[in-house]
Amino acid sequence: MELEALKTAFSEQELFEGKSWRMSPEAWRLTPEIVSKLEEIGQASLEFYQALELLYRRSFEGKKLLRNKELYAPWVAEYLDRGKSKELIEICRSKSSKGALPPVIRPDLLVTQEGFALSELDSVPGGIGLTAYLNRLYEDADAEGVLGAGGAMEEAFYQSVAAMAPGNNSPVIVLAVSEESATYKPEMDWLAERLQLRGYRVYSLWVREIFPLGGAVYFDVAGSPEKIDVVYRFFELFDLPNLPEAEFIFEAMEAGEVAMTPPAKPFLEEKMGMALFHHHLLEAFWKENISKKSYKALKNLIPKSWVVDPAPLPPGAVIDGPVAQGKALHSWMDLADASQKERNLVLKISGFHETAWGSRSVVIGNDVSREDWSEALREAVDMAATHPHVIQEFRKSVQLKHPLYGEDGVVYEAAGRLRLNPYYFTDGETVKLAGALATFCPPDKKIIHGMEDAAMLPCRVVT
Repeated sequence: MELEALKTAFSEQELFEGKSWRMSPEAWRLTPEIVSKLEEIGQASLEFYQALELLYRRSFEGKKLLRNKELYAPWVAEYLDRGKSKELIEICRSKSSKGALPPVIRPDLLVTQEGFALSELDSVPGGIGLTAYLNRLYEDADAEGVLGAGGAMEEAFYQSVAAMAPGNNSPVIVLAVSEESATYKPEMDWLAERLQLRGYRVYSLWVREIFPLGGAVYFDVAGSPEKIDVVYRFFELFDLPNLPEAEFIFEAMEAGEVAMTPPAKPFLEEKMGMALFHHHLLEAFWKENISKKSYKALKNLIPKSWVVDPAPLPPGAVIDGPVAQGKALHSWMDLADASQKERNLVLKISGFHETAWGSRSVVIGNDVSREDWSEALREAVDMAATHPHVIQEFRKSVQLKHPLYGEDGVVYEAAGRLRLNPYYFTDGETVKLAGALATFCPPDKKIIHGMEDAAMLPCRVVT
């Protein structure tokens, strides 16, 4: 795709507020084998969410985890509920929300020497509108085989969200964006406009534009109230104290007047889920509730992960976790003395916090000084009672190549590291891959995310 065409397109359609990135003449290339692997990952991600929901419910209900063994884990719900209000926990545990899962699942996949590595599983992902826009942009430039071409991504999004509507064949759907998530408002505006062109009643609004009326929730259309059937929640649950309108939405949900998706289930947004997947006491549960194929895929995908829990141990006990100076830990602060090699670890807040997204809380142990690493550990230990952290083994991305436009407008073969974000759309039972966003960063970047010197590209299938 020509550089001038790209510049013109992005000048006419802003997708992220105040953001810019590098440009490329080509979509990212995926082989059919990689696409098949991504489809496998989508099924595994759905099964993981289904099993995590079951684990959480059995934990807080005091039920045994296994069919033929007396295994109980009340500590799981205690972990996942830390820092949440009593009201949010009640909504999360309500019978009406049982089984409800996010309509969009987006893993953050890093390309390593051993294959894909999962750094996060996002159930309230940004980039849906951006990826769909890029699909159309590169498809219009004759890029063959664009994943999600022909508006497939927009349609898949709509069908997954509309399926949540309470008995309405032509639902009014509002994409509700908070001030805290304002960066993503332009792409939601674009997505709503595209779906309106398809004849769907979809609107992108600020959360503050929603108001209650007669037990339901509405928004204003040319001076008249329009009833909302589905609220697509593009706001974080930790932000609820700043969103008084959310109370009206929850009340309307309880009355059966509106559906909200993704559901208000903060445990689905906790990175602790990945640590629970690796917990030795829960291995039999995951094997019993996830298919063999998906379990194997998740085992390969999810780096070893642990919850930073500073609970005191008996004198002879050690932590099931990393090592420091070749020895098992008795305290998480022992990791402050770990060698450079042993600090090949990632420390980050689990969720339910303003720093839990956008890589803002991520600390890579061997990429910072011993003093900074010790300080990050101390903060994680001090915050454990309300905002738990997780530690993961760090899997380094391999260097790949892709053509980019240089500052002089000339195409060159750039080296870099890749984060791949496939977008899966689900009705809770089936899952569909309908697009993927490739974020190609300079090779010196260990934390891979959207940035000025990265390229953000759609993906195409090549043989």
